[in-house]
Amino acid sequence: MALMSFNLAAYFGRFSPQAEASPQISLFRSLKPPPFWPWEKVKIGPMSVSPMGFGTWAWGNQLLWGYQESMDSQLQEVFNLAVENGINLFDTADSYGTGKLSGQSEKLLGKFIRDLQGKSRVGDDIIIATKFAAYPWRLTPGQFVKACKGSLDRLQIDRIGIGQLHWSTAKYAPLQESALWDGLVAMYDKGLVRGVGVSNYGPRQLVRIHDYLKERGVPLASAQVQFSLISMGEDQFQIKSICDSLGIRLIAYSPLGLGMLSGKYTPTSLPNGPRALLFRQILPGLKPLLSSLDEIARRRRKTIPQVALNWCICKGTIPIPGVKTVKQVKENLGALGWRLSNDELLQLESAAMESPTKMIQNIFQTR
Repeated sequence: MALMSFNLAAYFGRFSPQAEASPQISLFRSLKPPPFWPWEKVKIGPMSVSPMGFGTWAWGNQLLWGYQESMDSQLQEVFNLAVENGINLFDTADSYGTGKLSGQSEKLLGKFIRDLQGKSRVGDDIIIATKFAAYPWRLTPGQFVKACKGSLDRLQIDRIGIGQLHWSTAKYAPLQESALWDGLVAMYDKGLVRGVGVSNYGPRQLVRIHDYLKERGVPLASAQVQFSLISMGEDQFQIKSICDSLGIRLIAYSPLGLGMLSGKYTPTSLPNGPRALLFRQILPGLKPLLSSLDEIARRRRKTIPQVALNWCICKGTIPIPGVKTVKQVKENLGALGWRLSNDELLQLESAAMESPTKMIQNIFQTR
């Protein structure tokens, strides 16, 4: 499908003078860039990535996100539009996809990368961050390396950007945890991944794996946790502080709280499917926060999700909102190229603290 373009002026506003221009954008050299895209990049280990990535949990998930294979052409349009506008970080997992569609997210990403025409060095410029599930049958480093090779086969790329351990087994299978850590070391040493990361690690376990990998000569590039204005508890900020001190990049998943910070839903207008129960419990208590988001969005001529994503960026994280429609891509891109003021950040955080309900934390996150 042909790449799409649109006028980003309404979304970006003036170019931020603080943004550092990237000296080389080899993948997009043949494309005409939109006039308001700030070609800034941030570092994850040795890799330069866009200040926001996109998540692909919904690509293949029928239960929670209503995926159907007939949506694939739309998802390709989503991917192309994101790449055209400077997004080069895509997050996925070997477990993304329900039932017989297990691994579908990786397969689709691989297909979409191959279908990009006339682009050289695609594998170098697009950074795929995939997560390997800590399934109970993955008990040895070799089995974890095999999982990595399975992802490479589905993605049809030579090397994964960031290979991530999807969750810790320290609570219930500590011996398996050690083997999985050794698996990360092995896939890095074999050159299968450019960097390694973890997901759903709490503060103490994050320090432990960082120190273990460091002893083995492997830098921990990233830590992925639930992080948003409705998920900014003590653990989250402690994790962020640890990441800053150890040179680990924090990747913020669910930065819009599964859609609760999208401005799309109300207690009387809920999403279909399993999310409705969670939204019914949490949304009524978010009125102070949603009111502040709306106030700042109106003043900035932005939208509520753009403000919520910009807050994540201002906190030094890389948010990875999920996308499955062109409309979502366009809106999310509007979170880039500007920054909330310190007063606005304080206003949002005060409103979040005032709101009596918070996002339920992932049960897999360790201490």
